[in-house]
Amino acid sequence: MKQIAIIAPTASGKTSLSIEVAHKTNSVILSLDSLSVYKQINIASAKPTVKERDGIVHFGISEVNVDEKFDVIEFINLYKQAYKYAKDNDKNLIIVGGTGFYLKSMISGISTLPEFTLKTKQWVKEKLENIQEAYDVLNNIDKKYMQNISSNDSYRIEKALLIYKETNLTPSEFFTQNKPQPIIKDIDIYEIQWDVDVLRKRIKQRTDIMIASGLINEVIMLEKNYSRDLTPMNSIGIVETLEYLDGKISKELMAERITINTARLAKHQRTFNNGQFSNVNKASLSDCRKLLL
Repeated sequence: MKQIAIIAPTASGKTSLSIEVAHKTNSVILSLDSLSVYKQINIASAKPTVKERDGIVHFGISEVNVDEKFDVIEFINLYKQAYKYAKDNDKNLIIVGGTGFYLKSMISGISTLPEFTLKTKQWVKEKLENIQEAYDVLNNIDKKYMQNISSNDSYRIEKALLIYKETNLTPSEFFTQNKPQPIIKDIDIYEIQWDVDVLRKRIKQRTDIMIASGLINEVIMLEKNYSRDLTPMNSIGIVETLEYLDGKISKELMAERITINTARLAKHQRTFNNGQFSNVNKASLSDCRKLLL
């Protein structure tokens, strides 16, 4: 069984290439996308439709509801499901998407966290009612660990508090004693390269398609059913559309902001990939197709 990863900034053509390669190589696909995982977010996530998936088995698409938790741990569980399915059915596995953090976590490994008791969870919940005080507690006991965590990073502050309360160890002590174990040890990575200006045009085209396909109606549905405080509701495409629905911006400005913010995301994705992955096969979309087919 062979595993490959196709990474690139958003709107690079990863999805269509991965489906083409999957047909040629008898593969299943694991989506490396933090938004496509939600069942109710179809247009804003630009997830491939059932028709576009063209009969290829996909994991990581429409897996959870918008109000359900999903993070790197859940993604790793999805990877294990996809790997088992591929192995049991004598297929290969293609991991494709723009959320490079998930792929990096599987290659570098993550430390296994302990089971947290209800007592611990309740204690942490109370502490998080004042996040600045919670941050100060952690900073006093483990300044080194907290130096790269901002005082409003509720997710990482919560995790650090849970570890400290449950184990009586500082986060630094815990992670020293529980070294990360790689999940993936053998994978070829391909990265699609685009000229920045050309990619910007592709992003604008995709934004226009999303709006024409019903982005506004999708966000209206999301707004009716879910709180704006949920993480996926603060995603690019959804935030700008909510501003339009609130009457704060015009439809034209909404489209412009989606394009600008998506381009910024693409720049961040390129920077992350360049800094986190080595021995990557970098090529244009057409050359990546030649390498993979």
